[in-house]
Amino acid sequence: MSEVRPFREWVVKVAQPCNLACDYCYVYELQDSTWRDKPRVMSLETAERLAGRIAEHTRAHALEEVRIVLHGGEPLLAGRERIEDLVTVLRSALHSVARCDISLQSNGTLLDPLWLELFRRHHVSVGVSLDGDRGTNDLHRRSRNGRSSYTAVRRGLELLRQPGNRALYRGLLCTVDVTTDPTAVYEELLSHEPRAIDFLLPHATWEHPPPHHDPRRTPYARWLLTVFERWYSAPHRETRIRLFDDLLDLSLGGWARSASVGLGETDFIVVETDGTMELPDSLKAAYEGAAATGMNVLDHDFDALARHPAVVEARGGGRETLAEECRNCTVVRICGGGLRTHRFAPDTGFDNPSVYTADLRVLTTHIRDRALADAAALLGRAS
Repeated sequence: MSEVRPFREWVVKVAQPCNLACDYCYVYELQDSTWRDKPRVMSLETAERLAGRIAEHTRAHALEEVRIVLHGGEPLLAGRERIEDLVTVLRSALHSVARCDISLQSNGTLLDPLWLELFRRHHVSVGVSLDGDRGTNDLHRRSRNGRSSYTAVRRGLELLRQPGNRALYRGLLCTVDVTTDPTAVYEELLSHEPRAIDFLLPHATWEHPPPHHDPRRTPYARWLLTVFERWYSAPHRETRIRLFDDLLDLSLGGWARSASVGLGETDFIVVETDGTMELPDSLKAAYEGAAATGMNVLDHDFDALARHPAVVEARGGGRETLAEECRNCTVVRICGGGLRTHRFAPDTGFDNPSVYTADLRVLTTHIRDRALADAAALLGRAS
């Protein structure tokens, strides 16, 4: 086996269009417009080539499990027949090679009993994006005609929560809006009984800072810490929150598989509807073509992609890859410098602290101190 660091997760763009017009969407609304030149739906030929490449890579590196996330746009717009064909091709190629965890990230508005029946048959789990109650969700996540998306999402979540579908329900994805009530948002998300919640910072850069950016007041840290205290102080664990779980693990000396925090290298890559291999798609928030590698599944294998200088640089890993200010920070092992996208500035590229660096420092320090204090108290009681 070569010295190539293998990929373990593939984000597969099965459909380019979306039926919502979320104003913070990094695919359609920010700095990159390359989606316009891509096929609307991944062809079966491209899917077969992709499946073969993943199987080849998995076999070469003796991977026991791989993860495949069907993504978009809105992936359900590919249609049931195409999604079933894609999943069948992927399962067939990886049969007897490795365990294959296939999930789908959706806005939830198109879920219906027929989709859930297909996902049950093919063991495809589903994550849904939701930002809060109707008023909060519709601040940003409206349909293209301006109508509310909330009722349709709620209907989809009710289907996922049914006993026969519950095992497919992966969790909720929420983008933070600091003008909203964090406790109310969390309680609304919790009412949908997710097994996990992901809170995401709006994708932003130094050139295009996030809404209400204020390094002195750190509004994103304050918002997230309100949720953290509500979640952490509950008498029992109501759900998993990946960001908080990762920060707690890192604070106690553990490791986290995350592109957002920690010093570990990322292990996923994106494949577009035309088979082009791209860097993590959040980079589309930085500038036109920021995610491009010039490689594709028809002509290149994933080992070649892993050696690509842009891929090696983007995957990160270790404090030496960070800006000097981050390397000298007391919480760098936990924070990890934040998401690479958020470090971009036109004159210096990605060689900067995150645009969220002040928020990340406050958030990380608070959670670290809370975790260490509680661990010390437990040790004291045990001694």
